[in-house]
Amino acid sequence: MNAPDHALDIKAIQAQDAAHFLHPFTDFKDLASRGSKVIVKAQGIYVWDADGHKMLDAMSGLWCVSVGYGRAELADAARDQMMKLPYYNSFFQTTNVPAVELATRLARLAPSVDGRHFEHVFYSSSGSESNDSNVRMVRRYWDLMGQPQRKVIIGRVNGYHGSTMAGASLGGMSGMHAQGDLPIPNIAHIEQPYHFENALPGESEADFGVRAAGWLEAKILELGADTVAAFIAEPVQGAGGVIVPPHTYWPEIQRIVDKYGILLISDEVICAFGRLGHWFAYEKFGYKPDLVTFAKAVTSGYIPLGGVMVGDRVAKVLIEQGGEFNHGYTYSGHPVACAVALANLDLMEKEGLVERVRTDTGPYLAEVFAKLAQHPLVGRAETCGMVGGLLLLKDKATGEPFPSDLDVGMMCRTHCFDNGLIMRAVGNRMIIAPPLIMQRSDIDELSALITLVLDKTLAQLQAAGQF
Repeated sequence: MNAPDHALDIKAIQAQDAAHFLHPFTDFKDLASRGSKVIVKAQGIYVWDADGHKMLDAMSGLWCVSVGYGRAELADAARDQMMKLPYYNSFFQTTNVPAVELATRLARLAPSVDGRHFEHVFYSSSGSESNDSNVRMVRRYWDLMGQPQRKVIIGRVNGYHGSTMAGASLGGMSGMHAQGDLPIPNIAHIEQPYHFENALPGESEADFGVRAAGWLEAKILELGADTVAAFIAEPVQGAGGVIVPPHTYWPEIQRIVDKYGILLISDEVICAFGRLGHWFAYEKFGYKPDLVTFAKAVTSGYIPLGGVMVGDRVAKVLIEQGGEFNHGYTYSGHPVACAVALANLDLMEKEGLVERVRTDTGPYLAEVFAKLAQHPLVGRAETCGMVGGLLLLKDKATGEPFPSDLDVGMMCRTHCFDNGLIMRAVGNRMIIAPPLIMQRSDIDELSALITLVLDKTLAQLQAAGQF
């Protein structure tokens, strides 16, 4: 433990926080009663709170900080650009050098699949805004194609596509839909490809993957194929609990969207930029999206930036037939954000982080999680690249879950924070997305900390007679 930061009046900051700062996805009253944890510094794969507690950040902030904290190269890029051109808009038929250079760089990094290319980028400041942009582009595309009735976009139950009105509607989080009269019209959902919850008795993962993809075709036929504009999904569901689809899922999804001619949106806000061992996750799973949402790790979270990679099928129509596209943001192509993104991509390429995840640390994390699966609490352990999820079960043999009122995931998360580890609880799934700079020794440290908090959670459950 480092010494507390005595220069800070932590109680005063917590009081001001409760009085003025409304946190996202938070019970405001409950947080005010307990007081926020004040994070004051970070370096590498660690963060420190104001009490001097050091914590291994196994969530990369919020799936963002791929190159780790404290990288001077990114701070220098921001300062240099701020002193040269801190801001200018892209509305007045103007552009800026970093935005152009980044769009060119992203077009180079995004692999072509079966002749489908990504040569164009539409910028935003977040994944949520990017998915709002997808809705606008998809519907504009079909208007221009003379099929204005194609408005429905299909997402997945438990998928996450942001928290704006359109983003939250595209996602399938019931708690979000319960607030704000969501989803908005012309959004539909199918079940998620989660074998543990949705498989038939004795059904293999391969067979389940094909059947789960078939839910998309059934929904298209239910709605009418001539009304469906697009299907949106995450390659691996992140905020839903790191749900990794069977290997048979995406090829069947591709067959279905091709059969009915609908657009395919790959939401890679979490999965792009090396998280799964490829620059873009659609390459790993071998499907052919028309639009790709990105954000978060494009700048390693150092400054907000998002966007959409627009495939040639859509871009050609918007450019050649669309006239003025009445959509955009004040910060579209922000020069400082784009400069930081370029510096971040330089670091990732220089240090070979994408290749490291694919050939070294990703496979090693899978080995470590296979061992964690032997813990009495862990009913299922899954990884894909540098994301992982542990499902906590009352009875591994039968698959019996813990009663929901126990909130075992949050119980485990409390032990994490108390013992120098940041993991995220999604129900009773504990999930990680650690910085891509981690070495094998760091993964060993992570494994030891996870084992410790699982043991403490088990002891607490046993003391309460719940295990």
